Amino acid sequence: MSNETSSPALAGGLEAEPDGMHEGRPAGRSTLSGQNFQPADDGVSRDTRRRVIAASFIGNFVEWFDYAVYGYLAVTIATVFFPESDPQTGLLLTFALFAISFLVRPLGGFVWGHIGDRVGRRTALSLSILIMSGATFCIALIPGYATIGLWAPVLLLIIRVVQGFSASGEYAGASAFLVEYAPANKRGLYAAVVPASTAAGLLLGSLLAGLLTMLLSSDAMQSWGWRLPFLLAAPMGLIGRYIRTKLEDTPVFREMAAEDDAVKAPVSSLFRNHWRQLLQAVGAVLLNAVGFYVILSYMPTYLSSELGLGETESFLATTVALVTYIGFIFLTGMLSDRYGRKKVLIAASVSFILLTVPAFALLGTGNFLVIVLVQILLGAMLTLNDGTLPSFLAEMFPTRVRYSGFAVSFNLSNALFGGTAPFMATLLIAATASDLAPAWYLVAAAVISLIAVALSRETCKEPLRHE
Repeated sequence: MSNETSSPALAGGLEAEPDGMHEGRPAGRSTLSGQNFQPADDGVSRDTRRRVIAASFIGNFVEWFDYAVYGYLAVTIATVFFPESDPQTGLLLTFALFAISFLVRPLGGFVWGHIGDRVGRRTALSLSILIMSGATFCIALIPGYATIGLWAPVLLLIIRVVQGFSASGEYAGASAFLVEYAPANKRGLYAAVVPASTAAGLLLGSLLAGLLTMLLSSDAMQSWGWRLPFLLAAPMGLIGRYIRTKLEDTPVFREMAAEDDAVKAPVSSLFRNHWRQLLQAVGAVLLNAVGFYVILSYMPTYLSSELGLGETESFLATTVALVTYIGFIFLTGMLSDRYGRKKVLIAASVSFILLTVPAFALLGTGNFLVIVLVQILLGAMLTLNDGTLPSFLAEMFPTRVRYSGFAVSFNLSNALFGGTAPFMATLLIAATASDLAPAWYLVAAAVISLIAVALSRETCKEPLRHE
């Protein structure tokens, strides 16, 4: 099958294919017996692709809504779950719980990758969203430290570990799902739905946290207000699971399953046959892992706790940045379809190396307009990486281990460097007495990602590989 050329424009949006297309296997479709395989675009209807986009969007939305609320209300959560005698230690422990929950993510990557590559993408995604939304809902039910003492942070840790395990299959699975359903020349644009959903979740979390902070007193927030956002996870998760169960698995997986060509132990095959790609993927994810959590999750705490900006102003600045971030994400997906994944990812790393420290220095001016503009700039830089990474990672691995390769590399890097980013940023500031410490941490991550991406191969113009 010949490669399709990329399109620089939306070409009518994500669902630009004709309405007359039907479900099922079209005549003349190439089989999985060859080295390369890309299902024909006319095998999937516009309505199916709409539902695939919705199903992929909502799971990540719920996941990152939770992380946003946890990060934006970290100061309140610290006072609820830890003794009030040492607020700085309580905040560090709150972020430490955030980081510890990520340690289970590589294990989750192995489990969900095996299910996704062996049983099916849809099965893995339907299970993961159910567990994740249920765990998030349970956070709202935990009594505080004043009521049950040390059991409060222990229960919080257990639930966040369950969340980390379940969420480890979401980003990878949704990305693989979209890439395998997307037209060949729009894989970058379709996959950009995943980081857009994370930003949307963060946006709603920011808006809700900011609204609660403005409307409720400090006592009300600590008593019951902080619990409200977590209660929303249950209905959102049930809606997401319902949408996913109504979809078929991806055409490429269904054909692979029909030929009984799935690998019995995909994770073992990944480490044995694709270890070079795995190492490159872990390195490429590093900038995304650190940058995402520092810029989009930790930033409100940084602005209020370290720079003295009011909590309301901090939430507002982050909210404005997130709105622009979502628009930039889709633009980046289009750019990667036109110019290639490597070029856009390299541009992201170079931008962070050159501009991060000056940008953080400008945050220190305390001028609200400057802070908003700097956050928009940092967000735009991050979208060059975040909007390209899902298609880059999905295309890097062949179909038989695609879910596993994506899930293991993404979650390993996030466990080591992403979940620890808020904790490391707070610790580095305390150790160096410099507000620029998080910026230098980002620069180091960008250097490593630049090397990893430079060593990888370009895949955007190639059919999805089977072997």
